[in-house]
Amino acid sequence: MLDLIRDRATADPHGLALVDDRRAMTWMDVATTLDALGEGLIAIAPNSDERVAVIGENAVETLLAHVAGIRRGVGTVAVSRQLKPDEMADQLVDSGSVAVVTGPLGLTSSLAAGLEVGLRAVIIHNADAFGGVDWSEFVVSREDVSASALPLERPARPPLVYTSGTTGRARGTQVRWSAPAETAADFVDAVSARSGYPAGVHLVVGPLQHNGPLTAIRHLLSGQPVVVMGRFDAERTLELIDSHQVTSTLMVPTHFQRLLGLDDGVRSRHDVSSLQYVAHTGSACPQDVKRSMIDWFGPVLVESYGGSEIGSVCKIDSTEWLGHPRSVGRAVPPFEAVVVGSDGGELGRGEVGVLGFRTPPERSVVFHADPEKTAAAYILPGVATLGDVGYVDDDGYVFITDRVADMVVSGGVNLYPAESERVLSMYPAVAEVAVIGVPDDDLGEALLALVVARPDTSLDVDELARFAKDSMASYKCPKKYVVVDELSRNAMGKLDKKAMRAPYWSTERTIAG
Repeated sequence: MLDLIRDRATADPHGLALVDDRRAMTWMDVATTLDALGEGLIAIAPNSDERVAVIGENAVETLLAHVAGIRRGVGTVAVSRQLKPDEMADQLVDSGSVAVVTGPLGLTSSLAAGLEVGLRAVIIHNADAFGGVDWSEFVVSREDVSASALPLERPARPPLVYTSGTTGRARGTQVRWSAPAETAADFVDAVSARSGYPAGVHLVVGPLQHNGPLTAIRHLLSGQPVVVMGRFDAERTLELIDSHQVTSTLMVPTHFQRLLGLDDGVRSRHDVSSLQYVAHTGSACPQDVKRSMIDWFGPVLVESYGGSEIGSVCKIDSTEWLGHPRSVGRAVPPFEAVVVGSDGGELGRGEVGVLGFRTPPERSVVFHADPEKTAAAYILPGVATLGDVGYVDDDGYVFITDRVADMVVSGGVNLYPAESERVLSMYPAVAEVAVIGVPDDDLGEALLALVVARPDTSLDVDELARFAKDSMASYKCPKKYVVVDELSRNAMGKLDKKAMRAPYWSTERTIAG
């Protein structure tokens, strides 16, 4: 097995490897901790169908837990730090998690969910609490473990990430960082050999519960240093790029807008010339924002289009994008872009239809324990879709024009209104509710709830908003509530979300970008 972390620990034991807001670790620190942590994870989850959930707090412990699991063949699960106990318990049961690693932000929900589902352990870092195991004790008690004890032939268990769904329930899917691997050693070899980023320091600015920021795991496995920012701050981002001579990072358009919002004096104080690769994904980037970032950072922006369940299916660098603005790039091997018409037939270049990607069997879309959602991802045999409408031009560049899926992309996070609607419909004064995406200057899109009140009831939208915040993760809560007499429907009586969105958008396109 490639062990590039161990190689760095041998060659440069005191070199800086992993940094967050609280601590800095050398390569020897990281190697020793991973050995001990991996042994502990195997002890807690010895069976191949068991996993350990890792709450997505932006701390070195989050990355270490995932890396230790990958190296030892223990499946990990990336869980949102914002979930309420019931939401977290549902994902723990669905994923087969038997333990949780958490910091202070996810602590309350982790302990409550752990009691509900009967977890074997809640491992706590950077916080004191009853009912859990302290991270330091968990790791120190096994620090004499040798790297040679690695069970290399255990089955490969790539991390599981959860995505929202049209049914109102999040579903899990394994990260798609490489072709399928048989053993843990094979997966480590595949990921370590291809970080996806240039050598040097990688900066994490997004939440370590989403697939994009979690690609920092690959960089660390490839023997390259990672700096983790606890909470995004535009000026602090520039300080870290300058002080650590950062070569790569991953951002969403909201990050770009907040960076561009800094005073010119603040921007000019920090050197960003070390940057070689700025990946951006998650949502469509306004053209003026992207041009301004290229003018500032240089032609180092690389946009990816894809999803957790399939990986990146299109890419476009800065130079290509300047020649093909609004495009998300060309399909990357082994994928092939396919546009499907209303009759189910494939359309030609320049024709608008449902956008899909022909996937070889080894890269097929699979949702954990959900064959129906897996089947629904395919619009033709071997052709999977992410729910977007678009076309492919004569040069092979892909353009997105609309969405088929009832989805909102807010601040780079995919949100399915069905989850919010399910909760809001439980409020006693609500007769009917529809949640839609509307323009937002900062996030691109934001959730808005259109609510019909029950007859002879008094609906207080402030009380409804508090009910929502008490019942589900904050990012699923609408930013605004509007009481209406009725909801728009089509001729078949189904809710017409496009018609509901139309008054809020300035063009016929009712998505951001």
